[in-house]
Amino acid sequence: MRASRLVSILLLLQTRGRMTAQELADTLEVSVRTVYRDMESLGSAGVPLYGEPGHEGGYRLLDGYRTRLTGLTTHEAESLFLTGLPTAAADLGLGPVVTTAQLKLMAALPAELRDRAGRISERFHLDAPSWYREADSTPHLTAVAEAVWDQRMARIRYLRWTEPHEITRTVEPYGVVLKAGHWYVVARHADRIRTYRVSRILDIDVLAEPFERPAGFDLTAYWQTYLEHFDARRHRREATLRVSPDALDRMPHLMEPAVVQAARRSAGEPDSEGWTQVTIPIESVEQALPELLRLGAGAEVLAPRELRERITETLDALALVYRRGCPGHHGDGDIPGHSGNVPPSAP
Repeated sequence: MRASRLVSILLLLQTRGRMTAQELADTLEVSVRTVYRDMESLGSAGVPLYGEPGHEGGYRLLDGYRTRLTGLTTHEAESLFLTGLPTAAADLGLGPVVTTAQLKLMAALPAELRDRAGRISERFHLDAPSWYREADSTPHLTAVAEAVWDQRMARIRYLRWTEPHEITRTVEPYGVVLKAGHWYVVARHADRIRTYRVSRILDIDVLAEPFERPAGFDLTAYWQTYLEHFDARRHRREATLRVSPDALDRMPHLMEPAVVQAARRSAGEPDSEGWTQVTIPIESVEQALPELLRLGAGAEVLAPRELRERITETLDALALVYRRGCPGHHGDGDIPGHSGNVPPSAP
């Protein structure tokens, strides 16, 4: 463990530059005293480490010093090839870069690791878009990515859902996110961080003006918070249902996680017929109508009244259609021009 930690310290200082003992301790999950001992060991081994006192101080390697460490473990080598997302990289205009980097890495690995790492691409494939939906068309994604990489402001013409539908904004793009086949750009506008769907960008002009990315901005943390707030914003109403055991079991396969979790939290004791009353969040009656019909006869809407009436109207209309029968249907076994006693294909 200690040898691995010493290697980690070298790699951290090599990639991040100056780090304090506390920062190293927090990253490696050890005590500051352990870091001090490790630094003494590295110095005794001839590693050119410098410790600088003061508020702006810390440990750093001699300028120009780089380790010659190539000792990747088997699992580390394999995991590097799992991090490559070929389709996403191609969308961002980085396909050739990723391919070249993988080729260089393969060439640098020992033969036994090269064989195992090479199997990853043969056995694992990431298909980001969700089922039954095509991925967005994103002709401006490459330009968006360039603005993110270079920290340059961008002027976008954007089509949004609310009025006015078409707007023009100058933004500071902080990052891009791929979610279920859809690309989003997280950007600041007018002192507020917003999320834009890249497929709805009508035009983009990457400006020469740079911007300073906030030092503490964490794209992953922002996105998680955004998703939580997004569900809270759109689920403004509730529906009370009475569901059968089968429908309750099928909910995770038919509805989104936020709805399923709410149903589980609110589920009471089954009644005499085994059915359970649950409360779920909905966006609107219009959105909930087709979603709840997917549960079929295994769900009864108790509230709101408007939703119950809309489902009743829909089911009545469907029943009327099916009572009329199919066009051209003449009754069981009654085939036009044939008695129905002998199969039509018989001589």
